[in-house]
Amino acid sequence: MKHLVLLGGGYGNMRVLLRLLPDKLPEDVKITLIDRTPYHCLKTEYYALAAGTASDQEVRVSFPEHERLELKYGTVAKIDTEQSLVILEDNTEVPYDDLVVGLGCEDKYHNVPGADEHTYSIQSIQRSRATYERLSNLPSGSVVGVVGAGLSGIELASELRESREDLNIKLFDRGERILPAFPQRLSNYVQKWFDANNVEVVSNSNITKVEPTMLYNHEEQIPVDVCVWTAGIQPVKVVRDLPGEKDSSNRVVLSQYHNLPDNEHVYVVGDCASLPFAPSAQLAEEQAEQIVKVLLARWKNEDLPEQMPKIKLKGFMGSLGKKQGFAYLADRTVTGRIARLLKSGVLWMYKYHNG
Repeated sequence: MKHLVLLGGGYGNMRVLLRLLPDKLPEDVKITLIDRTPYHCLKTEYYALAAGTASDQEVRVSFPEHERLELKYGTVAKIDTEQSLVILEDNTEVPYDDLVVGLGCEDKYHNVPGADEHTYSIQSIQRSRATYERLSNLPSGSVVGVVGAGLSGIELASELRESREDLNIKLFDRGERILPAFPQRLSNYVQKWFDANNVEVVSNSNITKVEPTMLYNHEEQIPVDVCVWTAGIQPVKVVRDLPGEKDSSNRVVLSQYHNLPDNEHVYVVGDCASLPFAPSAQLAEEQAEQIVKVLLARWKNEDLPEQMPKIKLKGFMGSLGKKQGFAYLADRTVTGRIARLLKSGVLWMYKYHNG
């Protein structure tokens, strides 16, 4: 039996399972999925968990069941590509014939003093739970600083405002306007929502230091009761330690078939992979579609295409609380209630197909 090992039960490896199970997996292949938690976590919804507008159970989906799928729970300590072994923190060794690494990312603090020690996070379900506990226990009038005005920061700040009208929320944005890579209309809509809902957007910010109750924006000292960091990500250390070339963000440079250039049995999917797009759940799923096709071809000793098709993304969607949202789809901007309904529908469909 060939042994396919999937590291991490995120969006990429869930799509691998969805495409192989129940009836596309060759009879001579078995799968082991290794994850820290006994369920698939909807990372795109961690902002709602942290803000207190979604329950823990709402951001979880059960892993599939199959007679040739083994679920193993633990934390990956090392990937030995020379010996084709995955080593867990409890020293358990898991051999593989093919490996898909989808271990995700962690916060990147850009060498800002105190950021690691004194900020909260929404990069894992465990840390999102801790963030929820801290935010929910804040007394009225407390100041919450959200550092980073990308999609995660925007959704967290807006959801927290809907959850806690009594808090003072400051969203720190490095740019001159929200979401500068997208049309001005979209930026204006998000900014107007924040203005109308009393969320202060601090533009052109540069957080240079973090203390337990103080943020340093350039030279200005800004008192905060809690700071949540959403200002950048990087692959987890296990992936950063993999042999081979990395890009400027420490993501693994891959062949066009999504494997290590010198090892066709080790694939990397999702946030850890160097791709010409910003990391996202949609990107991980599209990449996983191609990885499954490559795996099936190699298992059948079929020729691979000379050129893999370019990955095409449909766009992105974001929420502003439970009633408003924004989207950029097929080069078109959609805002308001319709955009929020679209996002809710996509989430429902995802749970329906994966649950």
